[in-house]
Amino acid sequence: MSTMNISLPETLKAFVDDQVGVRGYSSSSEYVRELIRKEQDRQELRNLLLEGAASPLTEIADTEYFNRLRKRVREAARQ
Repeated sequence: MSTMNISLPETLKAFVDDQVGVRGYSSSSEYVRELIRKEQDRQELRNLLLEGAASPLTEIADTEYFNRLRKRVREAARQ
């Protein structure tokens, strides 16, 4: 695992230390790693949403569409 040193103002360091204690992280490094993973997930979701928004419409998402979708999910859950 690589090492990265960061400098924080005392107020941010105190916040991180508090979060480590309150949220049960074993270290500040674990807390920061979790923040970075969450940011990666957020960016991936944002990119997927933008990709979806830019894609052409294929079908109208009306009541019937969602009924078919629910049926497919129920059938998949049975298998």
